Formats: sequence, structure tokens, C-alpha cells
Amino acid sequence: MNVLMTSTSYPANGGDWRGVFIRHLVAAIGRREGISVRLWAPPGELPPGVTYAATTNERTWLSGLMEAGGISHLMRQRGWRAPFAPIRLLRMLYRCYCRETEADLYHINWLQSALPLPANGKPLVISVLGNDLNLMKLPLMRPLLRRTMRGRRVALCPNAEWMVPVLEQAFGDIATVIPVSFGIDERWYAIRPLPLDPPRWIAVTRLTANKLGPLFDWSESLFLGQARELHLFGPMQEQVQVPSWVHYHGAATPDSLASDWFPKAVGLITLSVHSEGRPQAMLEAMASGLPIIASAMPAHASIVKHGTTGMLCDTREEYAEAIERLEDPATQASMSLRARDWAKNLFGDWDDAASRYAAVYASLLGTHP
Repeated sequence: MNVLMTSTSYPANGGDWRGVFIRHLVAAIGRREGISVRLWAPPGELPPGVTYAATTNERTWLSGLMEAGGISHLMRQRGWRAPFAPIRLLRMLYRCYCRETEADLYHINWLQSALPLPANGKPLVISVLGNDLNLMKLPLMRPLLRRTMRGRRVALCPNAEWMVPVLEQAFGDIATVIPVSFGIDERWYAIRPLPLDPPRWIAVTRLTANKLGPLFDWSESLFLGQARELHLFGPMQEQVQVPSWVHYHGAATPDSLASDWFPKAVGLITLSVHSEGRPQAMLEAMASGLPIIASAMPAHASIVKHGTTGMLCDTREEYAEAIERLEDPATQASMSLRARDWAKNLFGDWDDAASRYAAVYASLLGTHP
């Protein structure tokens, strides 16, 4: 089976935090017997058995796209100039799809990258993330995607179940919606947390107003001058003023988080109000044994079992109560074990995720996984 996978994000090297989940996914699928993968994505270190599908010119442009923060960030930041980058991206993708004639099946990451597919009837798998649903609101996006999907077998694979009704309402008559969870790298399961005193809380997020949500406002009275610390990791993608009482470290590599920060933390906090699929940082934290305090939105409620693997909160008061409760050593230890077990049983590792995708491939091609 020859699979052409496309993605607009990919880590440039082992220390790059961007698009790491794509590297894990393509590596695991490439390890599957009987599957040959070609990858069209920004340049980076390719896993064994995976070959690169972008031309030299495409490689250069995609590298610049990653340096600019990615296609979604570029569209948010550039205003009226934004259409030029997506148009160029779609033209490049069209040329790629046309020249990759040996592909039996397309696996596309980022829903809108399906728009320039040629009408050749080849099956299509699309991994759908939360931000894709926002972009579906753009004018003509749904009818254009429906036109692309007609005449071929299509599986839309959101990485969280809460997106299923939205996708079925839009495309259920011409595509099958099959939620497929990503996996979690084994390194996170190997972590055994030993929280420090004073308690150290971790937040891992891109720094935008929506991704941060009310984090600074709700946390100030709990952390400023108190015997606990809030450590924030992530790239500055909007001009955000970080309070002096927050320990801001900028973007962090997975290696740094796994070796230096997650093992010493009491838990992870995310109060995002941004459209999310199933945030990978939250899965990795739970696999590490970190309970989660999260805003009560669908993406978070699909991960955090309130009172069991973490706490969901709608108000400042509920957030303060969650902080106090999880700093109790017995409560933290109990939720830590349950979080790790829940992540392992439900998501497994990346080979488990590849097995889930292989089953979807086989269903479209009428073969056995």
C-alpha cells in the first residue's frame, strides 16, 4: 500500500517542538508491514522507511512557512495579506498530488489541504484537528470540500469525539466520520513524578489570548507572593504581557519537559478558550502522571475525568479549589496514578495509533490491515 501523507507542520530537528506529533505518526505508520509512506511536509529528519515528496522549491517555502509560525498563525496575523500564503500552499499541493501517481491513498493533515486534490477517485483519509473546524467557517469552504470528496471513498478522522457531530452534519452523506486518537510516546509513560515543595505548576501552550484564557487573571492571587510556582512554556505568538510572578521559559523541547519539568510538577494547567481537538500536551502530561486542571470546554472534558484524573473549572472559585485540592499529597498521588492508567488504556503509544489508522486505510481500500 502506497500512502502519500501531507502536513503543513513538521519538526526541523530533534529539538524542535513544532509538529512533533506528525513525526511520531508518520514514523509509526512507516513501521507498519506492507505500507510505504511518502511525506510532503516542511523539511526535517525523516524516520526510517519514509521518503520525502517535496521538491527543492517546495522544501524551501515550507521551511519559511514553519519559521513564520505555520499557515494558521499566518492567516490570523496577516489580515488582508493572508490569502496569498494559502493560495500558494494549495498550488504546491496540487502539483504534488498530480506527480505522486503511485499513491494508492492520500492521508492529509489539515482539512483544507484536501481542496486541490485531483478528481482521480483515490481514497482519502483526513486527520481533523480542532482548528480545522474554525476554518470551515470561511466562505465557500464547506461546498469546496464537498466537491473534493465526491467520487472517492473518504474517512474523516477527528482526534476527539466531540468533533464527530459537527463533521457528520457537514459531510456525513459523502464521508465516513471515524474518530482516531493519536498515541503517546513511551518516554512520557516512563516518567515517575516526584513533586517539589513548594508546589510547581506547569502550563504548556502557545501564547495567544485565546490559548491562555483567564490563566493570569485567575492565578494572580494564588501565586503572587504565595508558596507555589507557575512555570509557563510555549512560543510567543501574540504580544502578550507575561506577569513578573510567572516563570516564563519560552518554547520548550519535549526532551526538556520530560527530563527537567514534568517529573517535578504537581500538575498541568490549561484554561484555554481556543478551539481544540485533543491537545497532545495534555495527553503527555497525563501519561507522565500529572493531573490536569482545565477549563470546562468539550476538548478538555473528553480528556479530564473531573475528580478522577484532574479537575474541570468554569469559574475563578472552582479554579482556586482545584489548586488547593491537588496540592494535597494523597489526592495528587491518587489522581496521578489514575491519569497515567487512563492515558495508557485509552490512547496507548504511537504504534497503537498507527494500527488504528491502518484499519481505516484497509476499510477504504477493501484490504486487511
